[in-house]
Amino acid sequence: MANAAEKVYGLIKETVEAEGVNLWDVRFLKEGASWYLRVFIDKPEGISIDDCTNVSHAIDPIIDEADPIDVSYYLEVCSAGLERELTRQSHFEACVGKRVKIKLYKALDGVKELTGVLKAAADTVTIETEGGEYELLYKDISKARLCDFE
Repeated sequence: MANAAEKVYGLIKETVEAEGVNLWDVRFLKEGASWYLRVFIDKPEGISIDDCTNVSHAIDPIIDEADPIDVSYYLEVCSAGLERELTRQSHFEACVGKRVKIKLYKALDGVKELTGVLKAAADTVTIETEGGEYELLYKDISKARLCDFE
């Protein structure tokens, strides 16, 4: 079902951006007995309820027509949030210069969690922490989030 989120991402990206917002991410998750298709949006001045409503109304018929998901689900459109997760290379690129928290699959120099300023994001990710600068491969990152507001 993880592939469903990627299919939906491709289907709706252009329409979401036509609404004046950026498509941050799409996730298809099971919570309890229910499935949720969550569409995360963003724009520099912040997301309003109207933005979420407009995007929801714009993408609902597109998803219904393409029918990429074969189970019942709830569609939710929401803000990416202040402490948004960074899951794509484009997320890291957009957050260069900001404070991030990165968790690693395995320890690097005895450390599994790094908090600092994201210095670069291209083929690798570079983060500057109080303990020094680290260059990381995307495949070594288990979780990353923006923490500019801590």
